[in-house]
Parts: sequence; structure tokens; C-alpha cells
Amino acid sequence: MSSDDPFALPVFYLPYPARLNPHLEGARTHARIWAKEMGMLDAPAADGGVIWDEAELERHDYGLLCAYTHPDCGAEALELITDWYVWVFFFDDHFLDAFKRTRDTAGAKAYLDRIMLFMPLDLGEVPEPTNPVERGLVDLWSRTAPAMSPGWRRRFSVSTEGLLMESLWELANIATDRVANPIEYIAMRRKVGGAPWSAGLVEYAVGAEVPDAIAAERPLRVLRDTFADGVHLRNDLFSYRREVAEEGENANAVLVFERFLGCSTQRAAELVNDILTSRLHQFENTALTEMPPLCAERGVTPPEQLAVALYAKGLQDWQAGGHEWHMRSSRYMNDAAERVLGGPNGLGTSAARVAASGPRQHARAPFRKVGPTRLPEIRVPFELKLGPHTDAGRRHCCEWTERVGMTVRDPLRPGSGLWTPEQLASFDFPLCASGIDPDGTLEEIELSSDWLAWGTYGDDYYPSVFGRSRNLAAAVAQNRRLQRCMPLDLGPVPEAVGPLETGLADLWSRTAPALDETGRAEFRRAVETMIEGWLWELHTAAQNRVPDPVDYVEMRRATFGSDMTMSLARLTTGRLVPDEVFASRPVREMEDGAVDAACFINDVFSYQKEIEVEGELINGVAVIEEFLECPKDEAVAVLCDLIRVRLEQFELIAGTELPAVADEFELEAGAREALDAYVEELRNWVAAILNWHVETGRYREEELRPLPDLGPGTVSSGARPPLPRQRPR
Repeated sequence: MSSDDPFALPVFYLPYPARLNPHLEGARTHARIWAKEMGMLDAPAADGGVIWDEAELERHDYGLLCAYTHPDCGAEALELITDWYVWVFFFDDHFLDAFKRTRDTAGAKAYLDRIMLFMPLDLGEVPEPTNPVERGLVDLWSRTAPAMSPGWRRRFSVSTEGLLMESLWELANIATDRVANPIEYIAMRRKVGGAPWSAGLVEYAVGAEVPDAIAAERPLRVLRDTFADGVHLRNDLFSYRREVAEEGENANAVLVFERFLGCSTQRAAELVNDILTSRLHQFENTALTEMPPLCAERGVTPPEQLAVALYAKGLQDWQAGGHEWHMRSSRYMNDAAERVLGGPNGLGTSAARVAASGPRQHARAPFRKVGPTRLPEIRVPFELKLGPHTDAGRRHCCEWTERVGMTVRDPLRPGSGLWTPEQLASFDFPLCASGIDPDGTLEEIELSSDWLAWGTYGDDYYPSVFGRSRNLAAAVAQNRRLQRCMPLDLGPVPEAVGPLETGLADLWSRTAPALDETGRAEFRRAVETMIEGWLWELHTAAQNRVPDPVDYVEMRRATFGSDMTMSLARLTTGRLVPDEVFASRPVREMEDGAVDAACFINDVFSYQKEIEVEGELINGVAVIEEFLECPKDEAVAVLCDLIRVRLEQFELIAGTELPAVADEFELEAGAREALDAYVEELRNWVAAILNWHVETGRYREEELRPLPDLGPGTVSSGARPPLPRQRPR
């Protein structure tokens, strides 16, 4: 560590050997000639100098980067990939010089809007390029896209657009001197950092595309996202000095952890490395335990399975080669003495490094005695409102759950009687429904209460019936039966077996007719996302595994039913607000902030019930305990801080970014009012969830007892309150 370095590089987890492509020198030579032809060398900078000269390009050595990250591709492919990386790093440095340092947001947006015109999916005509970035992209796309499928072009175009357009997010934070919160940062770094884009080039390099039919499935998403997080977190560790100390940037994970936890730079760097290690373990776990069942279930052919294996190997090669390049490039903080010398190195030492780094995730004993949780003050800056139909909703919910078999044990109805009538009454789902939609009609409160009860029952049912036996095949079969309870044509459903199927068939018949064909398909997909999340919980529990922190946050949204309840919010047919507005980053980030706050509220209140009584490990407090190696009370405090910063981000977006979104999409007055009303409904939703957790008997210590064993399994908890009843459109 030199005197100028802000911290000593941590000991990295390096499970894959770095290898060098034999065509390195040809790629270096070609990149230098290409960059000059595109006008990147000696391009003028704002301060009167140049962005890059030839010496600067050679110091960065992108040929070495690509030779390390793509060790097996041929000479021509390596030259093309190296040109792509020259282009993307030039874009990054040019954007910094032209727009980040000058805080020119309007100019940045106009500049970025043009770039995507040079990647036509149909390989058609493009505008005349006017700068090195545009010229380079025209050349690269014409050399790459014809060899790839339309599905790959679409995926690569989306990741390229994310890489470019989300630079505005970085620029906005620099302009306001704002450092992102940890959850926001991980999600946004994926987009702006470019690793999903790199994953697309891996498909080109290995000559094997991910099958389009499964490209969006969870295992493939996790492989891509864990790869991306590993690449970006590693880069943040190496680039902290250049980005934060020299360039004044604030999009760096080390800085994010410094600010959020109030810790030293060295401690923050070690924690970033811990997340990096955890994400690499998640990559391995997914590749080994989730990909094979997906391939078997979806009938993936042997050649397609080979393509997936080559893709996964290519991502591993990138991780190993990317680390080696960071250790050698002049672009980063990388004193030779710091090359993982804090741990075992060299041939034969990889197993020792694996053991040194963990994983601790499988070592936690279930049914740990934790006692009641001392709840800190959880501040939700939203007013609680309750509608007038709470009592009537309570009567209806008791009758409905009894009718479908949730509270009455019947030997002829498998899975019935998981709850007693007294438990159901103490849960008080209508109280939550009444706060979520204080202006709702009696019928709407009844429907919302029933969805809430059904989702919570399912979350208890799956571990109770399928958990201890580890019978994931039976759980998958149950999922398929539940899907058949939701016919898109509103036709007849198979004879229902048990409360889950009976309840879902009834709810579908009361909900789906109000949706058009497109909305019905969207809503069904959202319900499927939630029940697939239940399978993830079973899969994780079967490994006695405390989830990776990032995977936990992202899957918690699914098991919480947020996709389903977001779709429920589209019931209205007014269509005042375009779909594109709801697909925009600010709206999605605002929704995720509300959902995360609600999930973490549930984790704090349910901790004793889940950990001590039910033997669960899938809880945000437990995740933080394991990751930070801290006691329960400290973990609770950190989780409450996450609730606070996610709601602060919610309010920041609502106050500063949504008006800009409305202007960008030129919304009329009625649509703006509808969008404002939706924000208010989200506020009602969060306030109602906190109030419900305070008032319900579900988590009180005197009420805690194991649920009946309806099959060889364990039990789980966690209410699944729906988001606002309607999403204005």
C-alpha cells in the first residue's frame, strides 16, 4: 500500500485461474489503429487538452483486458471485442469530461438520445455519425450484429442503452452531491457499469448464445447479475482512488458503505469485498443447483445445455481475467505488493482461499433461541388512514377462509386447517386492507383482504407441506396446479384440491374479469412470480443456507408478492398514464423503495417467529447478522436504517424526479393527477403495513406456536399485503 492509497486492497476470492489469449499482440495493434481511425486519439477535452492520446491508450491496455477475459476466442473475434472495450471506456471518459465535470444534464441527455440510433435491430440505415462515439458504434454494430440472433441483438441493445442512459443517474447524484444507498447502488451500478453488456459479448466470444426461451428465467438472470456485481464491486475497489479522490465521483461501493455505515474506508473496502465474495458464491450455487433443474423442466436440448455451460464458463473466465487486468492496468490503484498477498497464493492454494473466505452461509443452526426483538422506533413519514369497512371486512374474511378450508381441518381436503379461527381473527388482514385503500368500497376491501389471506396462507403452506421432506418436485407440481386455476380465457378450472387451489380459483373468478386480455396475462405472470418465489424459499431452506444479501433483497420482493400487487394496481381501465411512465427508472425505483421498506418492516417484527419458532434462515435480520457478523440488535438497527433510506429515496424521487418524468412524457393534467394519486396510494400502503404489524397478533410472543404439520415439513411466516388496489393508467 503506497502512501497515496486510501486503503489496502483486501484479500480477494479467486476461484478461477486467469489465462491469456495467444492473440494478444494482434488485438493491441488493431485497437490502436482502430481508435485512431474512429477519432478517439487526440480528441479535444474541455480543458484544452485531449481525452486520450496514444500513450494513454497503451497504458490502459484494453487488448490485455480482453485477452485475459476472453482467453479462448480466435484472433478476429478478440480484435472485435477489444474494439468494443476501447469504445466503452472512451465513452466513459468522454462523458466524464464533457458532461459530468460540467454538470451539463441537458447536453448529456441530448448526446445520449442520439447514440441508440446507431444500433438498429433490423440492421437498417443509421444517421451520419458526428463524433468518435457514434462513429465507433456504427462500425462495431455492423461487424457484430449480423452474426447474432434477433434475440441477442435485443438483449444487447437493452444492456447498452442501460449502460449509456443511466449515466444520467450518476450525473444527477454528482450535481446534488448525493451518495446512493446500498440497495439503490447495487441495482443501478449493474446498469451504468456495463457488466450485463459484457455478458452479451461473452456470448459472442464463446460462439454460443443463451437460448432465448430461457434467457429471462431466474437462473440465467442470477448468473448475469452475480457476474455483473462481481465485476463492478471489484472495479470499485481498484478505482476508488481515481474516481473518488481524483475525479470527484460518488458512484463507488466503498464510498456508499462508508457513508451508510459511518465506518472507515478500510472497513468499507473489506465489506465490499465480502459482498463480492458472496456474489461469486451465489454464481456457483446457482450454476450447480438451479440450472440443471431448469434445463430438465424446460426441455433444454443438449446443444443448448452446452451453450449455457460455455456461457457460464465464459463469465468465470471474465472474472478471473478482469482481476488480473486490474492488477496490471495503470488506470487503477494496484501496487504489485498488494496482489492478494494477504492470503495463500500460487498453484495448489485455491482451495485454501475458498476455505478462508467462507461461506458461512450454510453453518447457521436453525431454531436458534433469540427471544423477543427489542423494536426500535420505525419512522414512516406517511399518515395512516383507515376506511370505514374494517369490521365488515373482518366478518367476511373469517367466513371466506372457513369456506375455502383454511381454518377448518377436513381429512378430505389436503392442507386444510393450517390456521385456527382464532389465529385468523388475530391476524386481522382487513385492518391492513382498510389502511391500504381507505377509500375502497366494501367489495374492494373484501377482495383485498382475501388476496392477503390467500398469499399468507400459501407462504405458510409450502414449508409446512413440502419443507421437512425437501420434496421440491411435489412443490413444483403444486405450482403447476395453481397456474391451471388461472385460465386466461376465464374458462373452467380443474377440480380444486385443498384451500390454496379453492381460494385461488375463487379469487381469480372475482378479479380477472375486470382485466382485459393483456392485463389478465400480466396479472397471471405476477402471481406466478410470487409462487415461484415460494419455490426459491424451499430451495434455499433445503440447503440450510442464509441467503446472499443481494439475492435476498431481490427475491424478497418476489415472495412478498410485489409483482402481483403491482399488477392488481392496473385494474382500472382509464389508461390516463402511459405504460412507459410506469416502466421508467424513477417509478420503478420508487416502487422498489416502498416494497423494500415493507419487506424489512416484516423482517423486524417476524424475526422471533421465523428464527426461533419455525427454524427459518430467510430473514433480513439474519442476513445482516451473518454478513456483518454482528449481534441481533445491531442487525435490527441496520435494517431499520435501510427502511429509512429507502423511504427517503422514495420521497426524493416523488419530489424531484417524477415531475421531470411527467415533463419528458408530456403528460396532460389528468395524467399528472393520476400519477400523483398513485404516489399517495403507495404512501398509504407503507403506512398501513407498519400499522398492521404493530396491531396484529401474528408476531406477538404469547401467540407464537408452531403451525400444525400438514405434511413432512416446516413452517414459514410473513404477511403478503397487496399494494394499492388500483394503478392509474
